[in-house]
Amino acid sequence: MKKELLIVIEQLERERGIDREKIIEGIEQALATAAKKVSKVADSLVEPVVKIDRETGEIKASVGDVEINSQEFGRIAAQTARQVIMQKIKEAEKETIYTEFKEKEGQLVSGIVYRFEKKAVIVDLLRRAEGIIPMSHLTKLDKLQIGERIKAYVLEVKKEHKSQIILSRKADQFVKKLFELEVPEIYEGIVEIKSIAREPGERTKIAVYSKDDKVDSVGACVGIRGSRVKNIVNELRGEKIDIVRHSEDLKEFIKAALSPAAVSRIDIDRDRKRVKIIVANDQLSLAIGKFGQNVRLASRLVGWELDVRSKEDIEKGKEELAKLKGIGKKTLDLLIESGFEDIKTLLNTSVEELSKVKGIGEKKAEKILEEIKKSRQENEST
Repeated sequence: MKKELLIVIEQLERERGIDREKIIEGIEQALATAAKKVSKVADSLVEPVVKIDRETGEIKASVGDVEINSQEFGRIAAQTARQVIMQKIKEAEKETIYTEFKEKEGQLVSGIVYRFEKKAVIVDLLRRAEGIIPMSHLTKLDKLQIGERIKAYVLEVKKEHKSQIILSRKADQFVKKLFELEVPEIYEGIVEIKSIAREPGERTKIAVYSKDDKVDSVGACVGIRGSRVKNIVNELRGEKIDIVRHSEDLKEFIKAALSPAAVSRIDIDRDRKRVKIIVANDQLSLAIGKFGQNVRLASRLVGWELDVRSKEDIEKGKEELAKLKGIGKKTLDLLIESGFEDIKTLLNTSVEELSKVKGIGEKKAEKILEEIKKSRQENEST
């Protein structure tokens, strides 16, 4: 066993990169514990000492001045050495997997769906490692099958009793990495992804910008006959993707973000970071989208609060405003000129803000807001 032990240890150091000295020290510590069981002076306060000769592999065990040299200890030594070596192999594999995948946090990985658990999907990552996709990180379109090859985003790598590689198919960054994979111009830095707004399993809006005038950012992402974006949509199981051209001109960017709806007018309130958008009556439902999805995603993409209204809504709002007591034509014109075109806008305004309107002082602002509240209460009671 002497030489065989050293040969195995040296092989592990060479093939798996496990430190030779750590293996030997681990075996010595384990044998010291095992020596208590066979020592005749097991009840002694003196702890057993085990030393392995680094040159010959010879094992010497003693308790105080008494050397342990029984057949039983020899058998225990062989078993213990095997157990320690196996443990060290597992620890080394765990460390290797942790180190490898820790570097891949924020990147894409490919794997095969291995099994399903109550709250997660286990993915075989083909390197003696398993990734975990919590059910909360799957979209409603992810109807996965065992044996299916998928891609996922490495969200986090934890170093616990067993390395945990947490994956996601729901993160916004998953879509970004798919575009980097499919579009060489993005990977090379010619086309830049400026922002992403996503409702996983429903729709994603992505704003792109080209640093090269000769390269069309949207065209590069779409690909010939839509081949590139089609591959991404397939990976996302049919999730809709709107590729928007980013612009430093806020109005142009907002128009692109709200596509396919056509915008008639844009009023920007830079102090409150709000934008009022007017569209034709027949464009309102398209601009807002189903359950408000289009305007909600556009707002997140642009980073501003977008308030979309139709021309008809604006006219109705003005009419309601004109009916309020204490608001004559002159006051109405002042309010409209300052962007207060309806009761809804005024309800979200403080006396301090309203009194800043030229021609409307603090007292008048208070009266207008009081009248609006009174009008609302009367309407609710009827």
